Amino acid sequence: MLILIVGAGRVGSAVAKQALEAGHDVSVLDQDPLSHEQLDKDLVDTWEDAGGRFTVGTALEVDALVEAGIEGADVFIASTRGDNTNLVVAQIAQKRFNVPRVVVRVADPARAAWYAEQGLHTICPTQHAIDLVAQAAMSPA
Repeated sequence: MLILIVGAGRVGSAVAKQALEAGHDVSVLDQDPLSHEQLDKDLVDTWEDAGGRFTVGTALEVDALVEAGIEGADVFIASTRGDNTNLVVAQIAQKRFNVPRVVVRVADPARAAWYAEQGLHTICPTQHAIDLVAQAAMSPA
C-alpha cells in the first residue's frame, strides 16, 4: 500500500515513520527541504535508506503531487499546518486523483465537521482536545 503524506512536521513525519515501519510504501511531500530532518530523526539509516521517499514541492501544485506519487497512492494524508492547504489538497486527491482513502487534519472544529459531511475523513486535534479537557474538568473526581 502506498501512503502519500503532505507535510513532514511532527504529525506527518511520525505517521510516515509508523507506516514505513509497518511495511507500507511511504512518500512524503513538503515544501521545506529541511523538514527532511524530521524523517531522519531517530532512524539508524536515512529516510531513503529505510525505504521512504521524500519530495520537495508545494502540495497545491499538481506536478509536485504527481512527482510524489499521488497517481499510485492508496492513502493520502494532508497534515500541513494550514487548514486551507490541507482541505484543498485533500479534495484534489479525492476528486481528481480518486485516491481511495483521504485523511485530512483540520484545526477548526466547525470546518472539520462540515468537510466530514462532504465525505472527507477529517481529524480535528482541536475538537479532540476540547472533548478531553471538558471530560477531565467535568467528571467526578
